[in-house]
Amino acid sequence: MTDALGWRRKFGVIAPSTNTIVEPDFYRMTVPGVTSHFSRIHIRDQNMSGNEGMERLLDQIREEIGAACERVLTCEPDYMVMGMSAETFWGGVEGNRQFVRQIHDLTGLQVATGAESCERALNLYGARRIGVVTPYQPVGDDNVVRFFTEIGFEVAAIRGLKCPTAVSIAHVTEDELREALIEVDSPDVDALVQCGTNLSMVGLADEAERWLGKPVIAINAATWWMALRDNGIEDKVYGAGRLLREH
Repeated sequence: MTDALGWRRKFGVIAPSTNTIVEPDFYRMTVPGVTSHFSRIHIRDQNMSGNEGMERLLDQIREEIGAACERVLTCEPDYMVMGMSAETFWGGVEGNRQFVRQIHDLTGLQVATGAESCERALNLYGARRIGVVTPYQPVGDDNVVRFFTEIGFEVAAIRGLKCPTAVSIAHVTEDELREALIEVDSPDVDALVQCGTNLSMVGLADEAERWLGKPVIAINAATWWMALRDNGIEDKVYGAGRLLREH
């Protein structure tokens, strides 16, 4: 039988319990016949202060992700989408591959990750030199730089906002994000990338592409774009950046 609302595809989405941005972002970018169904990773200690705090947060994600996948599988999704991004960059290219294999082994499904979606988008635009904005601590930024460097991009500048808790990521204002984009931009930067699914950047990225005159890749928009296109869904979405509007 075909699902009454998700008659084209049902996406199973994994996100931390502290994340308040990625779910409404995915809903705002929805297209007819595609539904997203969230399973939450229980974050008991949301302190992200310093490198140790961020490492502890990721340890919790690793401990809980199997149970989150098991829960969402009960709705019989067609495809998996990661509503978190730090873990998809961790350990560089090989770390990302291991993560994708883990999700596939747990679910039997293909998966869209933030890291791979950014790689696809940057290659589509022919970008090589990039500026990056994250909510992470330095250890998180190091892993982001490692991933992009290993796949052939040069990170010209990175701004880690060092958010103190997982929930506080969602409190970063549009003005703060705008300033961060300007800080990592320069004439020889081909594109800007925003990591961290709990940063509210989708609408701002769409706006910023107009006044910066270059691609601004918001990770939630890129991940949703990858999920749609991997499933043969070519609908255009407006207000979320060039990727979903033009490609």
